[in-house]
Amino acid sequence: MLNFAEYYAASSVLPMRANNYVVDQLIDWTNVPNDPIFQLTFPQPGMLHPEDLKMYTDAYEKGVSRPKLRDIAELIRNKMNPHPAGQKQLNVPFDESVSELNINSMYAPDNDEDAGELQGMQHKYRETVLFFPKEGQFCHAYCTYCFRWAQFTNVGSEQQFASGDGEMLHNYLAKSKQVNDILFTGGDPMVMQAKTIAKYIDPLLQSNEVDHLQTIRIGTKSLAYWPYRYVCDPDAAEMLKLFERIVQSGRHVSIMAHFTHPRELSTPVVQEAIRLIRSTGANIRTQAPLIANVNDNSETWATMWRNQVRLGMVPYYMFVERDTGARHYFEVPLHRALNIYQGAFQAQSGLARTVRGPSMSATPGKVHVVGKAEMNGEQVFALKFLQARNPDWQDKLWFAKYDESAVWLDDLKPAFGESQFFWEKEMDNFGDAKGSSGQLHTDTVVDYENMVIPTAQFM
Repeated sequence: MLNFAEYYAASSVLPMRANNYVVDQLIDWTNVPNDPIFQLTFPQPGMLHPEDLKMYTDAYEKGVSRPKLRDIAELIRNKMNPHPAGQKQLNVPFDESVSELNINSMYAPDNDEDAGELQGMQHKYRETVLFFPKEGQFCHAYCTYCFRWAQFTNVGSEQQFASGDGEMLHNYLAKSKQVNDILFTGGDPMVMQAKTIAKYIDPLLQSNEVDHLQTIRIGTKSLAYWPYRYVCDPDAAEMLKLFERIVQSGRHVSIMAHFTHPRELSTPVVQEAIRLIRSTGANIRTQAPLIANVNDNSETWATMWRNQVRLGMVPYYMFVERDTGARHYFEVPLHRALNIYQGAFQAQSGLARTVRGPSMSATPGKVHVVGKAEMNGEQVFALKFLQARNPDWQDKLWFAKYDESAVWLDDLKPAFGESQFFWEKEMDNFGDAKGSSGQLHTDTVVDYENMVIPTAQFM
């Protein structure tokens, strides 16, 4: 029998939101609490450390006031690393000419030292900018593993990345010729009305100043949690027309869909939503973290990737659960993550082998665990960056001591007697730079507009 006080504690600390589609069509209520979709959407007592769970339930059972319970919940949250991987310290771009609208917004910096930071944006990698539209800072349902869980616990607070300044976005992209890719993220931009997200996107399509922008991506869980968004919501057709406009502008549009379990692909309505999106010319790429209690076996991933390819989507990433939130509940050791990935990968045809993983979205970049090897008599993990704060770091193999207890980059030690990984010394300097890491390496930008493509010669 479920303990009400314990579930109340978990749902008070971690954000919780569900809808009738998830509750009625995805959760197998005969298998609660072990059902994977129930685990994905309903915070579990085990997601809190035992001492924190006891602290909250003891206070609740003693009948302490709601304000006091909120204080206890916030105390627990602050111990859960709410903004991992240097998001606030290293990712927010800087512009001394930041617009007055941004400066005067509710999301503006709290002190003069941070003035000039472009709130509601992140620019970690040279070619890609993330934008967090203020109207899209919640989701149709919340994932218990979400690494942006802090976005949803204090809406409108300084914890939240958000901006309503489309002009600021345009002006920053116009200046940043190294950027060819923008990702609208959240929360979930697909909770927004079509006309609302269009007010951010259409000006980019119509401006000659951002011709270097080639790709528009939208990160969303809506296909899994509310596929009606594309089928029968009042403005579903209008949203699909927006995707068509992006394609007609000569740009690529990619829906970055989060599917965590094969069941999310099983309903007729999600399959129809996928068909409608693809009919616009948009591409759908799929990604998800590997998480204990939900999808930590090869067969689940193999089934999911095969079904995604069958439905016309492109498997993209298998992530390692980030070092935030209920990490202890979801984490899978890296060596086991590698085995699960390899087992699922081997069961695919070439069409599904677009997927990359296991990948850690860590402070220095996306770290790919390539494999395990023995070199010079030492067991090692072979690693490389798929994306990095310094593009020169990408695709270079580097090695860490093999450690079966390691669950994250910070647990790994350099192999072969080295004192540091090759990137660590430079990484230490990023915090002293003015501006985000994506602003710092613009010396090797490809000039797409003037690039000459040689004519192919055929024998």
